[in-house]
Amino acid sequence: MINFLRQAHRVWFLFWIIFFFALLYPFYYLTSRNEKYYGALNFCRKLNSLLCSFFAGVFFCYTFEEKLNSEQTYIYCANHSSNLDIMVFCIMCSGRYHFMGKDELLKNPVLSIFFKTIDISVNRESKISAFRAFKKAGDNLEKGMSLIIFPEGKIDDHYPPKLGEFKNGPFRLAIDKNIPLIPVSITNVWKINWDDGAKYGSKPGICDIYIHKPINTASLAIDDADVLKEKVFQLIDSKLIV
Repeated sequence: MINFLRQAHRVWFLFWIIFFFALLYPFYYLTSRNEKYYGALNFCRKLNSLLCSFFAGVFFCYTFEEKLNSEQTYIYCANHSSNLDIMVFCIMCSGRYHFMGKDELLKNPVLSIFFKTIDISVNRESKISAFRAFKKAGDNLEKGMSLIIFPEGKIDDHYPPKLGEFKNGPFRLAIDKNIPLIPVSITNVWKINWDDGAKYGSKPGICDIYIHKPINTASLAIDDADVLKEKVFQLIDSKLIV
């Protein structure tokens, strides 16, 4: 019975996601045509996330270790265990920001419009693809667009989820571009909806997110990337719920 209810909730949640995406699609299409409208596009993503999560009974609680500067460009690094992780940032962030994600998202019926325009897709098995993706991300950071990235590179098959090994890219990028890096612990979202929800369904509830204070990279050299990676790993892992 519990599994049936969770699967029913997943269908209900997906209905609202698709409904509000379709409703906002004309705005997505228009605002994705030109970079100067990316702030408006992200506002639509925030509105979309707030509306569908509200009707599904899913709410997000954010704890900030330090107040963030709305004028500052950041690189956000977070653990990844649920498709809801995208909503976490769409609701939390404002203005000009973009995601980096796997190239399979180019075929996603909802997310493809973003990964063909504002967001960056990457085939992590290809060094050429990764180089191009991080080159584009670096250019966007220089334009003042914050970057949201999940350094594990994927949602792992292990359940309950464990924090997986991080890729080097975002840490080298943060140092190279002298951009503050923010570790984000998405603590219990997997209990609401793990992965895409297909196996265990989803349920209403409160998702807790802990935003660590920014790490200044100004005094770091490229050789410090591994140290930075380990520090971010430990910080994110320290707040996760198993």
